[in-house]
Amino acid sequence: MISYDAAFASSLSDVGGSHQNDRRTHSPIKHVIVVMGENRTFDHVFATYRPRDGEFVDNLLSKGIIDADGAPGPNYGRAKQFAAVDTGVFSISPGGKAPYGSAGAVLNPPSTSYAPPAPYTSIADAAVNGPGALTLPLAQLEAAGVLEPADVLALTTGTTGLAMGSADSRIKNYSSLPNGPYPLVTSTGASLYDTYGGSPVHRFYQMWQQLDCNENYASHRNPSGCLGDLFPWVEQTVSSGTNGKVVAPGGSNGHEGDIAMGFYNVAKGDAPYFNSLAHKYTLADNYHQPAMGGTFANQMFFGYAGALYYADAHGDPAVPNAVPNLATSPASVTTNEIENPDPQTGTNNVYTDDGYSGGSYTNCSDTTQPGVASVVRYLSAINVKPNCQPGAYYLLNNYVPAYTGAGALDPVNNGPYTLPPVVKQKHIGDALTQAQVSWAYFGQSWSDFKVAPGLGANPAIAPLAYLYCNICNPFLYSASVMTDAVARDQHNKDIGDFYNAIANDTLPAVSYVKSNTFFDGHPSSSKFSLFEDFSKKIVDAVQANPKLWAETAILITVDEGGGYYDSGYVQPVDFFGDGTRIPMIVVSPYSAGGRVAHEYGDHASIAKFIERNWGLSPLTKYSRDNYPNPVTSESNPYVPENRPAIGDLFGLFQFGDNDHDRDDRSRDRF
Repeated sequence: MISYDAAFASSLSDVGGSHQNDRRTHSPIKHVIVVMGENRTFDHVFATYRPRDGEFVDNLLSKGIIDADGAPGPNYGRAKQFAAVDTGVFSISPGGKAPYGSAGAVLNPPSTSYAPPAPYTSIADAAVNGPGALTLPLAQLEAAGVLEPADVLALTTGTTGLAMGSADSRIKNYSSLPNGPYPLVTSTGASLYDTYGGSPVHRFYQMWQQLDCNENYASHRNPSGCLGDLFPWVEQTVSSGTNGKVVAPGGSNGHEGDIAMGFYNVAKGDAPYFNSLAHKYTLADNYHQPAMGGTFANQMFFGYAGALYYADAHGDPAVPNAVPNLATSPASVTTNEIENPDPQTGTNNVYTDDGYSGGSYTNCSDTTQPGVASVVRYLSAINVKPNCQPGAYYLLNNYVPAYTGAGALDPVNNGPYTLPPVVKQKHIGDALTQAQVSWAYFGQSWSDFKVAPGLGANPAIAPLAYLYCNICNPFLYSASVMTDAVARDQHNKDIGDFYNAIANDTLPAVSYVKSNTFFDGHPSSSKFSLFEDFSKKIVDAVQANPKLWAETAILITVDEGGGYYDSGYVQPVDFFGDGTRIPMIVVSPYSAGGRVAHEYGDHASIAKFIERNWGLSPLTKYSRDNYPNPVTSESNPYVPENRPAIGDLFGLFQFGDNDHDRDDRSRDRF
């Protein structure tokens, strides 16, 4: 089995906790389902999307950067990329820029990264090596019940046939790509959509550099001054970091090449399901990843509408330089946990200390900390507050939670590179529980993860536990959920529980749904077509229950852009982001019609929608759900005039007659 067996599905009566106030809403929406994929920008997926008549979309095609075939358009130069020089102190907007193709600025071929050369023969192999296609019998895959039966074959196809980390020779003109976006097609023009491919760098300080934000570049239409013109340079210099290792003078850690500029072509048949959803419902073309960087930082915004800091045993901010390693006896400590993106001596932009096994915390309230001054100085110049709690060291990159699925402190991983329990930072689940509104996080492979003895176990023994995305679940980091056996069981569920709840009319008011690493659409380890299939099964299941469908909103998005290029406006709202645009499709009877919505939003918008719909207050004084809804002009609907501002998604629906603001018995309002 890949994901779930009906025998593991828990009893339905306790799914999500108390349902007492589920129906007391400020809109006709009684159920919100958030479906989360991974690592794609808006332009990467919707570069050539054409909306219905009367609607406008902001993408590479509408800007004239490319044509409908994916070839360079008349305004191709607007997406030109540059090499730069950063050899001293970290800068989010380094100088010495030269366009690729000029002397000394060479665009390296895109790499296959960690994409699988051939299908794995067992789930254990995939768990160890980082999923990919499988050669398991189709009957075994179909029994998993995660995809539509007709789509199961997609899990067995699309491997590269190339060595990991080699030049991706499948891509047309891979060794001489143009300086700008390029279509992901072969030399014969065949699409590479339903295949595995390379994954660009997408960590915190790297993404600040990719966007190249500078107040001197600001204009009326782009008041942030973020140019987004250093994507390949970051890939080819620091790449995914050195984990604190020193490189040779003049050296580089970049082996990715030009992955970031590749895009799919929906006008020629790529992403067919999401393209069809966009034409039937509402597509948001101004929705953003909330934090610079990767999975952990952005997934936490679904739960906390803000970043998480390192805490002591009382839940208060502390300095992460004395973390006990419980795997040693007596317990040892690690002290190398502070991010330092300053370039190593003799290198161009190879960070001093960065990565999963190096520093990942930053105290952004202290401008003497490495990397902080450049970000804060820029924010000050555009009149944006960093919004950093004094003395708090925020986690920027991927660290695992302190808890096992059983609620115990992980005996192996609880030490270095583990975020201590979150005690005082309130999440949306806390607010819903207090209001007696039901909620649950449905994470595929939870049934296996919750009985595993921590992720230090041998993946050959518990491979499915390794496929559960522990860094994706905001509530797995929380003491309020994980140390309470009842709450832990009510709010952490498997994908089988989700489908059973739909069938039995016991779905919580708020559901977060996350696939395991086979189906999340993450480059290298998954395919975006698999995330489409995963999403389609969810939409089909909800629509098969007419009563549920009539009062449900399905929000389909991804955690972050994965380091891919995007041409959209970026609004810096604090030290942590925002970052690039990402896909967001709202599927609901109240979002039908094929609209394109331009309201500015990020993952905090989902928290704002939930809070407005169920009458809840903002989570904390630092969380982004305190920000106002955007006020924009007709001439530029993408840029909030009252920035920083983040929408609550109500504008993406059509409730009619101001229904969402009217107090009447038909909606059982508070």
